[in-house]
Amino acid sequence: MRFLKLIFIILIMMIGAAFAVMNADTVKLNYYFGTQDLPLSVILVGAIAVGAVLGVLATLMGSLRLKRENMSLKHKAKVAREEVNNLRSIPIKDS
Repeated sequence: MRFLKLIFIILIMMIGAAFAVMNADTVKLNYYFGTQDLPLSVILVGAIAVGAVLGVLATLMGSLRLKRENMSLKHKAKVAREEVNNLRSIPIKDS
């Protein structure tokens, strides 16, 4: 398994190097505070990285919300179970 992981990492690095060589042209990046000349590959990798970070944050927020909802529902189920057990232990009065 380690060997396959190593092969996969080397393959990704080779693809990344080829990507950087094929997109080595410099482009002007205009942003709010100024401009800067950077290679196209750096800008593309930066954009992908920012997108990945934003995606992870969005997923994390959704996951935390679901975890909180799950804990709340578990608490409600526990309270309902305790209430049912309490009601079962009360003797029935005949009138």
